[in-house]
Amino acid sequence: ELEAIKARVREMEKEDERLKELQLEAERRLIVSLEAGLFPKTTEEKMEVDQRSIYVGNVDYGGTAEELESHFNSCGQINRVTILCDKFSGHPKGYAYIEFEEKSSVKAAVELDESVFRGRVIKVLPKRTNMPGISTTDRGGYRGRFQARGGLAQRGGYYGGQHPRVRGRTYRGRARLLPWYFPY
Repeated sequence: ELEAIKARVREMEKEDERLKELQLEAERRLIVSLEAGLFPKTTEEKMEVDQRSIYVGNVDYGGTAEELESHFNSCGQINRVTILCDKFSGHPKGYAYIEFEEKSSVKAAVELDESVFRGRVIKVLPKRTNMPGISTTDRGGYRGRFQARGGLAQRGGYYGGQHPRVRGRTYRGRARLLPWYFPY
């Protein structure tokens, strides 16, 4: 029985050595891929990659990266196909990004706008570059607490004596009339 335990320990030590070797090899591959420039680091590199990429909308949920690649391979050499998925359910969102080797491929790919992919008419646009600090959901204007919405609030107080549901950040201190972010 003692010999069986010793043999099991030796097997576990061998397995541990194999796992360490695999981990070192994976780390070496990651460093090589980072050096090769597969992951853009600076904003200039990201903007350059975005200029070589396209957005594909209305993609069939059953579509795969290989099928998209074969649909767009006539436009030029493809580096990467990214189909975005919901992080909670894992189901595809219905759009994808395709990165090409050259900028001229983007113009050829945009020509495939309104073509049929898996029975659906797809939308193909050049990928736009996200600028930090610029939001597409910014509605502008003052959306504070005392703004009348839809005629529910009267000048003298709240409609029917009920307080409206307050969304976002609220303060119970002095600065009630200021928005939650006041830079000056």
